[in-house]
Amino acid sequence: MEKLLEVKDLAVSFQTFFGEVEAVRGVSFHVNKGETVALVGESGCGKSVTASSIMQLLPMPPAFYKRGQILFEGEDIVQKSEKEMQKIRGNKISMIFQDPMTSLNPTMRIGNQIVEGLIKHQKLSKTEAEKKAIEMLNLVSVPQPEKRIRQYPHEFSGGMRQRAMIALAMVSNPELLIADEPTTALDVTVQAQILDLMKQIQDKLGTSIILITHDLGVVADMCDRVIVMYGGQLMEEGTVYEIFKNPKHPYTRKLLGSVPRLDMSRSEMLHSIEGTPPDLYKPPKGCPFYDRCDEAMIICKDHMPQRDYHTDTHYSCCWLNHPMAKGVAEGSEA
Repeated sequence: MEKLLEVKDLAVSFQTFFGEVEAVRGVSFHVNKGETVALVGESGCGKSVTASSIMQLLPMPPAFYKRGQILFEGEDIVQKSEKEMQKIRGNKISMIFQDPMTSLNPTMRIGNQIVEGLIKHQKLSKTEAEKKAIEMLNLVSVPQPEKRIRQYPHEFSGGMRQRAMIALAMVSNPELLIADEPTTALDVTVQAQILDLMKQIQDKLGTSIILITHDLGVVADMCDRVIVMYGGQLMEEGTVYEIFKNPKHPYTRKLLGSVPRLDMSRSEMLHSIEGTPPDLYKPPKGCPFYDRCDEAMIICKDHMPQRDYHTDTHYSCCWLNHPMAKGVAEGSEA
C-alpha cells in the first residue's frame, strides 16, 4: 500500500523552568492511504503531542523539534513555514479534538466556523460555502441543518457538538484525519453513532485516520493497525489481529488484561497496572516500563531494546524477545 504519512525518528521536547521535558523520544511509524491506525497508551505517554506535532499545533516555544522528519506525501512538514502549514491544516490534514466545547469558537455560529475554511481553502463564495456546510451537517446526521447552521456551540448537546467537529474537520475532504479521543465524555450510544459515522465518511471519501484512544474495544472494531505508545516511545506495533491475539510486550498484555471480555469466567479478575508512567523531565535510560514490569530484567533498566520483528507487520521493543532471555529469572544477571 502507498504511504500517505511517514514519521521518522521524531523527538519533541518542551523547555520549562525546571528543564527539558522529553515528551516524544524517537517515534517512527507510517500511515497508508485509506487505512485506520490506532495510537494507544496511558495519559501522558505522548500520543497527543505526536498528533499535534504532525500539524505543527504546538506553541514554539516552549515546544521544539529535537530531530526527525514528518513526511506527508513525500514532503517534510517539519521544515514548512507557518504560512505553508496554513494551506495544509484543515485542507489536507484535519483534526478532531478531545473536547469540542473548548475547540469550537463559542462566539461564532457553527455555520460560520465551517464556512470559514471552505472560503479560505476551496475559494468558494459565501453562498456556495453555506450550501456545502449544510450538506456536511446533514451528512453527519445533524437534524435540521438549515436551522442548526445559525446556532452557537452552546446550543448543541455534547454529541451534536462532536458531530459538528467532524463536519468541520471533514468538510474539505482531507486526506488524513487525526481523531484525538473523539468519543471522550460521550455516552455509549452516542459513541457508537460517532464511530459509525467516521467509518461511513472514510468509506465514502477514502480518508486515512489516526485514532488516538484509550478504548481498546473501539480499536478492535474500527482499526487496521495498532501502535502502542508508552513513555514517549513506541513499545509495539502490529495489525489488530496480531496485537489482540498475540501481544508480545508486557505493557500491551497488561493493557489488554485490564479490559473486560465476553468470554471471561466469573473467577477471572481484571488486572490493573500498578504505579505511574515515568517522569519525562528525567526519562529512564532503558525501557520506560521497567519500574512497572513484572518480567523486568537488569538489562532493561539501562538499555532500551531494539525492534524485534515477529512478522512483517508486527514488532515489539522488549528484551524478553532476545534469545538469551529465555528462562532468565526476573532480576537475574543475563
